[in-house]
Amino acid sequence: MWDYSEKVKEHFTHPHNVGEVAHPDAVGEVGSLVCGDALRLSLKVDPKTDKITEAKFQTFGCGSAIASSSILTDMILGKTLAEAARITNRDIAEALGGLPREKMHCSVMGMEALEAAIANYRGEQAPAAHDEEGGEIVCKCFGVTDKKIERAVRENDLTTIEEVTNYTKAGGACASCHWKIEEIIRRVRSEMKPPQAQTECKPLTNLQRMQLVQATLDREIRPELRKDGGDLELVDVEGRTVKVRLLGMCAGCQVAGFTLRDFVGQKLREFVEPDITVEEMK
Repeated sequence: MWDYSEKVKEHFTHPHNVGEVAHPDAVGEVGSLVCGDALRLSLKVDPKTDKITEAKFQTFGCGSAIASSSILTDMILGKTLAEAARITNRDIAEALGGLPREKMHCSVMGMEALEAAIANYRGEQAPAAHDEEGGEIVCKCFGVTDKKIERAVRENDLTTIEEVTNYTKAGGACASCHWKIEEIIRRVRSEMKPPQAQTECKPLTNLQRMQLVQATLDREIRPELRKDGGDLELVDVEGRTVKVRLLGMCAGCQVAGFTLRDFVGQKLREFVEPDITVEEMK
């Protein structure tokens, strides 16, 4: 029996913002009824402020899928699209007081639906859909591609087949694809090429840049700062200028300039784009 938090139980039994926004400005759809989970997120956006004024969802899935979708709509209401785009699946899970590891794919589905809706509003292709385009089906039971598995491994630092199953459902049925998943994990984790090596021929969109910055901060930078009692948060991304706020022991530290220039900046230039600059916000 899975141990659900009180927040998960609350949002499952009394979900918020269920339904469809009338004449929505943006719609994001992910999942498939064939695979057991599907989510449709619809948004109303104020064109003057870029803020989300209404958000509703319709989902077919388990209690964790309903709870993740419900709390996601609460999290994005009143936020600008840029602010909403920074929400990760881990943020959704944390807002629920945690999810059982076997149900983390529900938070991923919420994040991908939000990405798809924002891309739909901006007339762009959703990153998740683009990443999986042309991918090879690895898990036939759930229709999961190698591209989706690769993305999950990179963004969530996954190391085992079990973790991949928890985040993508791949390998969760007949297990015949386990060897392929293991091969993907080994290959992705051994790759040291920065993302810019893959995007030099095709410039990043603002949404893709912001997501890469947030993923790099969470994976490469914040864990190191936290070891010494520090931290930082992403404030905004304007073009190739990343604005951050230092927190904890890093705030007001005498070597803050060094931290931003020689650590944070170096990591972002390595994993996002070579001409990224970092600016501290007080």
